[in-house]
Amino acid sequence: MAPVDEALPPDGAAPDAASQRRRGALLAGLAVLFFATSPVLVRLADPLSPYEKTAGRLAVAALALWLVLRVRRAPVRLTRRDLPLFVGIGLIAALHFVAYVASLNFTTIAHSLAIVYTAPIFVALFSAWFLHEPIRPRQWLGVLVAVLGVAILAGFEPNWNSRMAVGDLLALVSAITFGLYSVAGRRQRSNYPLFPYAIAVYGLAALWVLPAALANFTPAGYTLGPLLAVLALGLVPLGIGHTLYNAAVRLTHATTANLIATQEVTLGILLGALVLGEAPKLNEMAGALVTLIGIVLVLV
Repeated sequence: MAPVDEALPPDGAAPDAASQRRRGALLAGLAVLFFATSPVLVRLADPLSPYEKTAGRLAVAALALWLVLRVRRAPVRLTRRDLPLFVGIGLIAALHFVAYVASLNFTTIAHSLAIVYTAPIFVALFSAWFLHEPIRPRQWLGVLVAVLGVAILAGFEPNWNSRMAVGDLLALVSAITFGLYSVAGRRQRSNYPLFPYAIAVYGLAALWVLPAALANFTPAGYTLGPLLAVLALGLVPLGIGHTLYNAAVRLTHATTANLIATQEVTLGILLGALVLGEAPKLNEMAGALVTLIGIVLVLV
């Protein structure tokens, strides 16, 4: 396996490095547009279980990307030595997606997305520990401001109960595993091309979730509406969105990409209001603005 990536060049580095960071930020921004469809599609896939939704979307995404490579006549190759590593990354991805989808069964879209996007804290810590990527004081401030914005956006829920607590805890598990998933993707950028990497991770993650999906088989859910929602989940937020995100973390600091991805919170809540009638509150809109300020602090 290739050595761990060197730290990203600081501000004022060579133009090509700065250009890569800008491209990475742009790809992360595009990924958000596709990510944001996820909460609505997850709800539309009811009454399928979280495991069926997750295994289905991961399998669809892996198959779609594999077909793209087949059309391009490009191989998908993993070395035997790296297979255990990919099995581990697949497990992390499976835990992230299952915990996120399951959280939406217990808590609101605003709560779930806001807690999932405490992930920049974990991305920053994991990047520093595993990739030796330094974070400047202004970036740390941006992380704190962005996370504060997410907390404001979620607000203080007057109807918080034990059921919502389970959903919030699942969202926190999703945040931690999203941090690991982000750093793992960046670490492998010099070892594997993007599409083979994504196909292997999505496919292995689907296999991890498959036993639970079979154990929680929901016959009533296999109608046209839920199946189309699962197909869309695999193609749009995952096949396109997460693949763009994996491309972004290969070009820019994982913390930067993840902070931009926090705007899934804003767009996801807006789509939830438009499609599902979950109207955003004033504090949710204020939180989105504060989060944007945090992102600017990291990027400028």
